[in-house]
Amino acid sequence: QVQLVESGGDLVQAGESLRLSCVASGSIFSINAMGWYRQAPGKQRDLVASITTGGITNYADSVKGRFTISRDNAKNTVYLQMNSLKPEDTDVYYCSARVLPTIRSREFTYWGQGTQVTVSS
Repeated sequence: QVQLVESGGDLVQAGESLRLSCVASGSIFSINAMGWYRQAPGKQRDLVASITTGGITNYADSVKGRFTISRDNAKNTVYLQMNSLKPEDTDVYYCSARVLPTIRSREFTYWGQGTQVTVSS
């Protein structure tokens, strides 16, 4: 089995920074893309940022220039550095990873349990 565990969510003031971390563990043969999504109550889950194994990144327009996604492949970890946080960034943030399990049948997308980020004005 594969598990993704997020950490780093907190309550901060507008303009401050946070760094989210997500560690993948379990029966992993390889990990392809990893990403961060966020979801507010009553809203769909939207992509915040993604990163490929080779380091190619993609960001939602709303976070470009403020957020940075990175990964440590040796540690199966993805990070999201969030700077200049705004109240609009308040959401539950979910880690995602495209994983080829050890059994190597096919790739699956796995999700973490989410971590709450709250930005006060």
